[in-house]
Amino acid sequence: MSDFRSRSKPPRIGASRVGAPTAALEAALGGTSADPIRRAMWLDALDRRLVPLLPPTLAPHARLANVDGSRLVFLVDSPIWHARLRLSADVLLDAARSIGLDVSDIVVRTSTRPLRPEVDAGRARTTPPSPVARAALKAALASLQSGEDGDERK
Repeated sequence: MSDFRSRSKPPRIGASRVGAPTAALEAALGGTSADPIRRAMWLDALDRRLVPLLPPTLAPHARLANVDGSRLVFLVDSPIWHARLRLSADVLLDAARSIGLDVSDIVVRTSTRPLRPEVDAGRARTTPPSPVARAALKAALASLQSGEDGDERK
């Protein structure tokens, strides 16, 4: 990420680079219709550079959404993180300037949707059973086992 300026176009992704994109991505990045895709990839790369600089408790709750003129626009997933991100504004602005962005302010928006899509959304999420649930399950299994013992005597 060399000299990035706000409102500048993200760098073009060339097919001759090591680890070149697949044919489908090359087709998607061809022509002027690819500008939104390039911008999204550029913003994602910036997000990956800036968010790790946040405190570890805040980082999972914040995401870079846009570079709008001289402003970095971040999304957070609740109002409490909004206030905490504002406290980290100086660190983010300094980091953004160090990679060539001409920014002077941070805007924080609160989102009602998850900031990052779940990687394994197809799998059901389970939580471990509580001690009460475990005890109830053991009691139910014990009653079934004692019931089976009674069936064997018949």
